Amino acid sequence: MLGKKLVTAQKRGETRALCLGLGMVACSMMMYFFIGITIVPFYTKSVWTTETVCKVLKANIKDKVFCPNSEGSEDKEIFPYPCLQVWVNLTASGQEVMLYQTEDTLERNPKCSYVPDKLENSKEVKARIETIASNFKKYQTFPCYYDPGGTQTNVILSRLYPSKGLLFAFLWPTLMFTGGCLIIVLVKISQYISVLSAWQ
Repeated sequence: MLGKKLVTAQKRGETRALCLGLGMVACSMMMYFFIGITIVPFYTKSVWTTETVCKVLKANIKDKVFCPNSEGSEDKEIFPYPCLQVWVNLTASGQEVMLYQTEDTLERNPKCSYVPDKLENSKEVKARIETIASNFKKYQTFPCYYDPGGTQTNVILSRLYPSKGLLFAFLWPTLMFTGGCLIIVLVKISQYISVLSAWQ
């Protein structure tokens, strides 16, 4: 009687462990799919893949410009801000090119190197842009990214989704997938050993 209870408890434990492993594998596959349709397209779309060194030539603040906070935004989200233009010397080619903060900055407003978030206080926006301009004048040499294929003649300060960020995004689902597969394998090994023991 006790032996039957132990066997029943063992089978229940194996079933729960197997469900856990399958659930982990299913969740990891969903995470892979989500990353594949959100982060990966932005990463592959970016042409600024090669890192080099940029040296600031000039950083000027132009008159206020109007820019939507995001693509397809309504008129109420359009706000004015001082336009910061940073021109750098690209050491890889020796060209004088315009610097943008990220790939998104170029899409939102190709006239300005930096596009601030919408803030109610215009003085705060102005102070932030002036601080950024002074930092560029103070730290004139820094790493940047350019397009080795020559499709884009400008450079960006940082990538939205760098290689390390993409690897980090895949790390958690990979660990979950590996753990789920390991649990399934261990359950199958346990079941196989139980069958061998029953035949002896």
